[in-house]
Amino acid sequence: MSKFVINVPVATIWTSYDSARKLDEKAISNPTDISSWLDSLNFETRLELCDANLIQSQLLYGQEVLVLEEQENYYHIIALTQGSSKDDRGYPGWVPKCQITEVTDWKLADSPVAVVTNNLTTLFSTEDKELLELSFQTILPVVDKGEEKVKVQLPDGSVGLLRTDDTSVYEGLASIPRGSGADIVRTGERFIGLPYLWGGMSGYGMDCSGFSYTMCKASGYIIPRDAHDQAKEGVRVELDALEPGDLLFFAYEEGKGKIHHVGIYHGEGKLLHSPKTGRDIEILPMENTIYEKELCAARRYWQKDGE
Repeated sequence: MSKFVINVPVATIWTSYDSARKLDEKAISNPTDISSWLDSLNFETRLELCDANLIQSQLLYGQEVLVLEEQENYYHIIALTQGSSKDDRGYPGWVPKCQITEVTDWKLADSPVAVVTNNLTTLFSTEDKELLELSFQTILPVVDKGEEKVKVQLPDGSVGLLRTDDTSVYEGLASIPRGSGADIVRTGERFIGLPYLWGGMSGYGMDCSGFSYTMCKASGYIIPRDAHDQAKEGVRVELDALEPGDLLFFAYEEGKGKIHHVGIYHGEGKLLHSPKTGRDIEILPMENTIYEKELCAARRYWQKDGE
């Protein structure tokens, strides 16, 4: 049975098949150049990704998608691992056809896997040539593991190499261990200074819910993609009983309106989050700030020992 798999390091999920602008060419091509694309955007053109509703989310190399239809040079897809109230099957949107490969022998679900643990790392060919720069939380099937390199299956049917120091290898997806709230915080701290990117889900940039989603995923918890959906699941936590790793939600009208932001509780009244366009991932005290006024709910996705 054939499957459709992302074949670029980061594939952006666009709202429509005609959402991408001329200046987004490096993000919709194959090969992509995400760093150059982001460097070419100024504050206004970054903000437009949100204000004009151009982008929905992103996918990483090797992730499987469900293809619904074709339109011009795009596939209408469902991101199967990103839960959403928009579609029961996952997160919907449009991805360039050149960034998706149809495969018949993709073993991600039933083989050992290598998970990228560095913010960004290099994928090498078997001749030790640099092929691609892969993002944190890219997951690929393992073919063989050596002392210095892990041999992984690639979407095009070939094999590549990842540094063992930049990856963790597990017997399968189900064996990825679940971490604590402190683990979620510790992983999130590694991304302090990473620029906010609307729809971002990679080591090149993340939005607020993409950050909380990715940090939970890194600790073994798959949660919904968007903040308002994240606020509906997990375990409710009273605001006077917060622990590090809990997700905090913020709403307009001083917490009484629509949820518009999510962050991770860092402890001691501090928030670890990806704020907004023009800002970087940061830790800040919430006392006497807009975040203290707008805090409306908390959810816990991590589990304590014995739960």
